[in-house]
Amino acid sequence: MNGGLMPDRDKAWEAAREEDARLIKECLAGNEHAWSELVSKYKNLIFSIPIKYGLSREDAADIFQAVCLDLLNDLSKLRDHGALAGWILRVTYNKCFHRRKDSERYVPGEPPDAPTPKEEIPETMLLEVQREQLLRNALRQLSSRCQQLIQMLFFEFPARPYQEIAKSLNLATGSIGFIRGRCLEKLRQSLHKQGFA
Repeated sequence: MNGGLMPDRDKAWEAAREEDARLIKECLAGNEHAWSELVSKYKNLIFSIPIKYGLSREDAADIFQAVCLDLLNDLSKLRDHGALAGWILRVTYNKCFHRRKDSERYVPGEPPDAPTPKEEIPETMLLEVQREQLLRNALRQLSSRCQQLIQMLFFEFPARPYQEIAKSLNLATGSIGFIRGRCLEKLRQSLHKQGFA
């Protein structure tokens, strides 16, 4: 299922699997902080799949809630705790598939069609969401200041001016470029360890 991931990425996935197993064990023991950490780790992955599938942001929000509810209900039934990312990916994709099928076939006053079989996740989407999750994992390993800075510079639209970022992070405007460079270098090193060139 790795679809050509490099060996270093396999190590990164193994580390993520071990972290998931730890979080699941803590969740099952009733640790609410672990539950928050688990949802935080996968919230962007869950939300991104409906968007990639072409669904609206409202549908993505509904699917996110449904997947989190399934996760809460089924966490104790997950046999391989290290396979959580794959489980989340499949459950989310299946919900997207059924959401689209339901919206395409619904005609008021007519009975629904027979259940539709599950669709396989396209390999290109699988590789893309795996790469995105590795990036999220690498970002989570940075300091909170680096995470905030990278979020503001590269993940917000429209991009914020340096003056606004400096004010938000309580930094001098002239230091943003230097700190950005250090943060990106740390991110590059983390990604390199995971097999990204």
